This record gives sequence, structure tokens and C-alpha cells, in this order.
Amino acid sequence: MFFRHTDGRSTVVPNHPGEEIDRGLLNKIIRKDLQIEREEFISCL
Repeated sequence: MFFRHTDGRSTVVPNHPGEEIDRGLLNKIIRKDLQIEREEFISCL
């Protein structure tokens, strides 16, 4: 899944049917790549 922030930042989150993303990887994507808080990410889903 491709996520793009209004300020131009973007990242890709793997989405494989039947598989879950490890909590550590998801937190890394949210904090380091997207540079947002987890609550903000959840509100975008």
C-alpha cells in the first residue's frame, strides 16, 4: 500500500493477503518513514 503525506513524504507498506506485518516493522514505518504518531496513522486507515 502506498501512503503519501500532503507535504510530499511517502512510503510503501507491504500488503500480502494472509500475512501480518510485524509490530516492529510497522512501528518503524510509522515513526521513521512517515514521521507521524501512531494515532495519526490509525486515523488514516
